[in-house]
Amino acid sequence: MTTTRPCSLLSTANALPRHRASFTRWAGACAVAFAAFHATAQAAPGLGTPPAVIPLNSQAPAELHLYPPVAEALARGVVILQFRTENFRVFPVFGTGALGVSPRIGHLHVTVDGMPPTWAHTSSEPIIVVGLKPGLHEILVELADPSHGIVAAQTARITVPDTQAGPHPTHR
Repeated sequence: MTTTRPCSLLSTANALPRHRASFTRWAGACAVAFAAFHATAQAAPGLGTPPAVIPLNSQAPAELHLYPPVAEALARGVVILQFRTENFRVFPVFGTGALGVSPRIGHLHVTVDGMPPTWAHTSSEPIIVVGLKPGLHEILVELADPSHGIVAAQTARITVPDTQAGPHPTHR
């Protein structure tokens, strides 16, 4: 039968004198390193910190990229268009005062089949269109600046399947 001896603080404390010298050297070295790092990380007095966003004098052109609609949703008659933008951020900001914001911001104009209404899409979430009749449709997506000036555009040509042709395989 083996017996285990509980750990005691006394036995640990007795071992400390043997390692105290190396611990003291290690702690001193850490303190010196921290002080040196802290001294170099401080900014010179009176300079302050740089701004969080630096305005860009010239920006690359804004780009819009549409992805094919989500197939599973399209099979149910729902069009989900995912997109990404380059050199342009989609925000719910309007008016000429926001034209000078850098990096460039704005919103999307979405038009289905060239018919009114065109609506403003103001988030980076996918564009969702429901209620389209089966057949071919065109969805025009435009990047618009805060004063509704068009910066870039792309058209998605989508065929909505006839969902009334028969019951969905998962519904009984």
